[in-house]
Amino acid sequence: MNIGELAPDFELPGSDGKNHKLSDYKGKKVILYFYPKDNTPGCTTEACDFRDNFKAIGDLNTIILGISKDNLNSHNKFIEKFNLPFVLLSDEDKTVCNLYDVIKEKNMYGKKVMGIERSTFLIDENGILIKEYRKVKVKGHVETIIEDLK
Repeated sequence: MNIGELAPDFELPGSDGKNHKLSDYKGKKVILYFYPKDNTPGCTTEACDFRDNFKAIGDLNTIILGISKDNLNSHNKFIEKFNLPFVLLSDEDKTVCNLYDVIKEKNMYGKKVMGIERSTFLIDENGILIKEYRKVKVKGHVETIIEDLK
């Protein structure tokens, strides 16, 4: 998957009770962000930053889709707790995570584990990958995305 190429299409169940395909969003830009786990400090900060900038992002003809391995029940609790206005998708079997190559070896408390590396992909109105962010640091990330969308 390279910048300038068609982003891989997929279908996943969403927190709104519907299945979502990337191709459903042709005509809009998509922020596709992968995060490790609901209700953890970094992931909460990132989700709340997207929430707080939801209108500004929407004004740029852009939607936000968050993806983690958490189940829909976990997503719904996360959304409710932090009043998140966008859909979270559940990728419990890691199919889409593998498609976008975000499963990486991580060091958790001295143990090596495989998990989602925080990553974001910007996809244009035609489904073309226009930007990717790997090994995302949460602070300032959403602001950088908004600048890149302008």
